[in-house]
Amino acid sequence: MGSKSDWETMRHTDLLLTQLGVPHVCKVMSAHRTPGLTAEYAAKAEARGIEVIIAAAGGAAHLAGVVAAHTVLPVLGVPIESRALKGIDSLLSTVQMPGGIPVGTMAIGKAGAINAALFAAAILANHRPALRKKLHAFRKKQARKVKQETLP
Repeated sequence: MGSKSDWETMRHTDLLLTQLGVPHVCKVMSAHRTPGLTAEYAAKAEARGIEVIIAAAGGAAHLAGVVAAHTVLPVLGVPIESRALKGIDSLLSTVQMPGGIPVGTMAIGKAGAINAALFAAAILANHRPALRKKLHAFRKKQARKVKQETLP
């Protein structure tokens, strides 16, 4: 994530990946404040065995794009809600990538953080039957919960 303050949103990604048993690391690096570190991390990610990267940032949310520019791995961007424009600036900065450098962009905030974890897990589940089973179970549990909802 682009800064420690993004953890309030990205903790939902961490929690869901942990529940699904997906090994992952959470790091803070900035496209603007630590551009060298960010580029090096992305460029060496594939060699370290990383298969999917989730990059979250707010404001001028260039983290996902910078990461994607340095790797061929799938990069999922999570726009963080900003004070100034409620995350619209983050969304546009993440989604408006030039042709040739793709970033899969999620929704702004918590929903995007949750969906990034689920989408990353779905990518990995293509070659991991046990993880695919967990995703099926997650969906069934989610459906059961909705079916049990009652209104006053």
